[in-house]
Amino acid sequence: MTTNQVTQTAPEMSTRQRIVQQILSQGPQTARALADELGLTPAAIRRHLTALLEDGTLEDREQRVYGPRGRGRPSKVFALTDRGRSEFHQAYDEVAISAIRHLLALAGPDAVQDLARDFLADVEQRFHALRAESPERAGVELLAEALGDDGFAPTVLPVVSGDQLCQHHCPVAHVAAEFPMLCEVETQIFSRLLGSHVQRIATIAHGDGVCTTHVPKPLTTTTMSRK
Repeated sequence: MTTNQVTQTAPEMSTRQRIVQQILSQGPQTARALADELGLTPAAIRRHLTALLEDGTLEDREQRVYGPRGRGRPSKVFALTDRGRSEFHQAYDEVAISAIRHLLALAGPDAVQDLARDFLADVEQRFHALRAESPERAGVELLAEALGDDGFAPTVLPVVSGDQLCQHHCPVAHVAAEFPMLCEVETQIFSRLLGSHVQRIATIAHGDGVCTTHVPKPLTTTTMSRK
């Protein structure tokens, strides 16, 4: 490779890494959103997205719409594939899956649920420590911060009915795809920590671009009196 080729390739790879990082941290994105965020022209973003689609890092899909859909075709969004995610922290592989299968056969589903609780024990400890330091902060924000240290790339999206806790990366996605009880245990722990009946809307393990948990607003005295 010549010096000229190196100078041309390095910026290309840097830009594509920025695109991948943006999708990892913010979830599936439209081409326009990526171009605006990264300061690229429409032609440039299309060129990079085409390259990332061709090498299997990204896939394109229709944007999922929650609630009433407006007129026109849904926007196309770009999401990380399993191959794209594999470049980031992946806590388990096929060896772990084989081990859990063996554990399930020997000790039953309760043992696998205990394993899931152990995996999230550090998140729980960090959550309680953060709550002790900042009791005035919203629980969902504290939980997002606690999850961040374990590579879940979390964000909180306010919605009309509460908040959505979005995990843009799952370190155990491959394992959870075969053992959905891991996601169920995680949801139960979120519900207990937040003192709310949370609802899991989507998971990376089941093919969604982001693990999304809806955290409803607390019932107010006025709301309860109307029931």
